[in-house]
Amino acid sequence: MTTAAAGSPRTYQVRTYGCQMNVHDSERISGLLEQAGYVRAPQADDAPDIVVFNTCAVRENADNRLYGNLGHLRPVKDKHPGMQIAVGGCLAQKDRGEIVRKAPWVDVVFGTHNIGALPVLLERARHNAAAEVEILESLDVFPSTLPTRRESTYAGWVSISVGCNNTCTFCIVPFLRGKEKDRRPGDILSEVRTLVDEGVLEVTLLGQNVNSYGVEFGDRYAFGKLLRATGEIDGLERVRFTSPHPKDFTDDVIAAMAETPNVCHSLHMPLQSGSDDVLKAMRRSYRSERYLGIIEKVRAAMPDAAITTDIIVGFPGETEADFQRTLDVVREARFSSAFTFQYSKRPGTPAATMDGQLPKQVVQERYERLIATVEEITWAENKRLVGETVEVLVAVGEGRKDERTGRLSGRARDGRLVHFDAGSFAGAIRPGDIVHTEITYAAPHHLNADGAPLSHRRTRAGDAAEAGRSPRTPGVLLGLPTVGAPAAAPAPTTGCSAH
Repeated sequence: MTTAAAGSPRTYQVRTYGCQMNVHDSERISGLLEQAGYVRAPQADDAPDIVVFNTCAVRENADNRLYGNLGHLRPVKDKHPGMQIAVGGCLAQKDRGEIVRKAPWVDVVFGTHNIGALPVLLERARHNAAAEVEILESLDVFPSTLPTRRESTYAGWVSISVGCNNTCTFCIVPFLRGKEKDRRPGDILSEVRTLVDEGVLEVTLLGQNVNSYGVEFGDRYAFGKLLRATGEIDGLERVRFTSPHPKDFTDDVIAAMAETPNVCHSLHMPLQSGSDDVLKAMRRSYRSERYLGIIEKVRAAMPDAAITTDIIVGFPGETEADFQRTLDVVREARFSSAFTFQYSKRPGTPAATMDGQLPKQVVQERYERLIATVEEITWAENKRLVGETVEVLVAVGEGRKDERTGRLSGRARDGRLVHFDAGSFAGAIRPGDIVHTEITYAAPHHLNADGAPLSHRRTRAGDAAEAGRSPRTPGVLLGLPTVGAPAAAPAPTTGCSAH
């Protein structure tokens, strides 16, 4: 297509990389653009008027991926006068004006602290026919005050804090997102109620380190209190959170999870390494005994809890004995899933200049052994659920083979992915509805339920999905937050591997 004709709305696409923080930020970007009069372009449109890249800087190939995609867009832009390209997010915060130097066809560069400036920057760049680069060192407005176009009718992200006070040696996030800022509990709960009023059944509370929530207003038990408060919100059926940090994890959070009916018994808690020596080099202020102790307490309070994690292989100086200790902790913890990463240097982090950088082939070989161990355990843990009845919140886009197999997909309360046969309910089940079904087969990364559902409950979220409505929040005043279209629903995946 060509760019918008005079008088017709300009179209946009947002292409998102990285963690849940970025996915939620992309919802804000979409809300801002639509408030400014832009209209979302179909995903198949290869030449919208505005393309916004919301970038990640955590992984080593993030730069190559961005500049590769920018290179592909250059001839498209050349053929469509008036098309604009904007780059935001963590990589923009890091590279700043370097982006325009490397890709002079980019019109706008904005950072993690000034998402709200995007519409003005686009208009200014168009008026001046010159690139606009604006990077702030701290938040200009809190992201939760911005309009948001939610991507899911049934599940929503809610930021409780932004930034991080930790100093992990491998992590660039604190530099890019800043020091932790905590949002007031009343503002968080107000946003959750707004989402529930729109039909949302599940919220995920987001923060770089949710367990340190309350540090700004001096309440180390604030997060447990927040979890309990969500239990008093009528219509809110599921509450999740990510990511906690083992060093700040308190017993009251475990009690709040166990005692608050709508808080899901799922916990994503990054391990990073099972070796105390490596944890010390990473500047992770806990050790494996402390980590396993938390898991033991969680399982004592919630035997059905599904625990997931992040693990980095090949950190500088990691020995074979260190790696074996990681495998030992994985076997003892019995994770239901693990997000595994090969260590990669990030410029500006202490780890990038450490001695003992490991050869790629050593890291790869250890990584493959870790994957094999993790999958052996996750498969065994999933097999224990065969014959059990689970509650599934029906999702969209979770099962890539669903259309071919005739199944639907969703997440159980513990966060596991379930593919199920609709049986006699075929055609009646909508995204956002609730089904109960019996697990008949287990794989390392998902469960199957091949019999007809035992029950199907229609929900307001399902009504909204059927009507094609998405929740739109205008922004929660005084709140404090924090390629492809943004994810359709907040699946229980990891955030940046920095936590």
